Amino acid sequence: MPGAIHAEGLVKTFGDVRALDGVDLDVPEGTVLGLLGPNGAGKTTTVRCLTTLLRPDSGKAVVAGVDVLKHPDAVRRSIGLSGQFAAVDEYLTGRENLQMVGRLYQMRAKAAKARAQELLEQFDLADAADRPTKTYSGGMRRRLDLAAALVVSPPVMFMDEPTTGLDPRNRQLLWEVIKKLVSGGTTLLLTTQYLEEADHLAHDIAVVDHGHVIAQGTSDQLKARTGGERVEVVVHEREHMATAAEVLSGFGKGETTVEDHMRMLTVPVTGGAKLLAEVIRELDTRGIEIDDIGLRRPTLDDVFLSLTGHIAEEKNAETDKETVK
Repeated sequence: MPGAIHAEGLVKTFGDVRALDGVDLDVPEGTVLGLLGPNGAGKTTTVRCLTTLLRPDSGKAVVAGVDVLKHPDAVRRSIGLSGQFAAVDEYLTGRENLQMVGRLYQMRAKAAKARAQELLEQFDLADAADRPTKTYSGGMRRRLDLAAALVVSPPVMFMDEPTTGLDPRNRQLLWEVIKKLVSGGTTLLLTTQYLEEADHLAHDIAVVDHGHVIAQGTSDQLKARTGGERVEVVVHEREHMATAAEVLSGFGKGETTVEDHMRMLTVPVTGGAKLLAEVIRELDTRGIEIDDIGLRRPTLDDVFLSLTGHIAEEKNAETDKETVK
C-alpha cells in the first residue's frame, strides 16, 4: 500500500534542463524522509511538484491519499509547506500573520486567534507576538514561517531546508518541534544539506542527483557506502607524508587521500579504536611524528563525493533557482 507521500516516475523540465528525471519516492505514514542532494539536484523541484506548486510533465504523485494531478485543491487542504525562504508579511505582527493564515483556511476568528496564541507559545515567540515581523531576527522569521505551516495541523508536512542559516539554538528548537509533530502522527518530507539534521530527524534518507534518486536507506547505511570509518592523520613534517601514506595504505580498505597543504592523510578503514592504536604504533615505529590523529565517520561531503562524484557544483544551482522565481 502506498505511503502518505508517494511518487512514481516524476519528470519535470525547464527548457533544456531536465530538473526531474523519473523520481520515485514512498514515505510511510508517521515517518520522516530526508531528501538529500547537491545544489540543483532537484530537491526543491520535487517538493514543488508534490505540493501542487508545479505540475510535473509526467509521472504520478499521491499525497495523503489524494492524487496530486487530479485533485490539487484537496491536496492543499491536507498539507503544510515551509519553503526555503520565510514567507511572512513583514508589516504584520507575528500574531496577525498567524491569524491571517487561519482565516485564509476559513477558520472562525475566535479559533484562528486561539490557534495563533498556541503556536506563538510553542515556537517561543509569545514575547514578540505583537511586534511587526520586520523587527524579527532571521531565526524568529523562520520559526514564524514554520508555525504558519502548522496552523491547521496538517497530516502531511513538507519542509524545504527549514534550518538553513539558523544558529545552533534555533536549529535545535526546530528539531524538537519537528520531533513532536512526527510523534503525533504527522508525515514529513524534509529536504536538507545537513547530514546531522537527517541523523536526528529522518527514518529514511533518499539521495537525489541530476533529477533522480541514486541511493536510499538509513543514515548509517548511506555512511557505510562511503567506506564506514576513516583514519585521519596530520603529520608534523611534510617530508614524512609519503611514508605515512605507505603506512596508512597498509591498514586501509580503500584509497588514501592526501591533502598536502594541510599535511593531512585520510583512509577508509574497518576495525575501530583497536585498529587506530595499531596505526599509531606503526607510525611511531617508522619515526613519523604526528600533530593529530583520529577516527571519524563520514561527513555529508564524503557521502556526496561517494554517491555523486561531486559536492555542490554552482552550475547545477540554476535548476532549483528556476523553480522559485
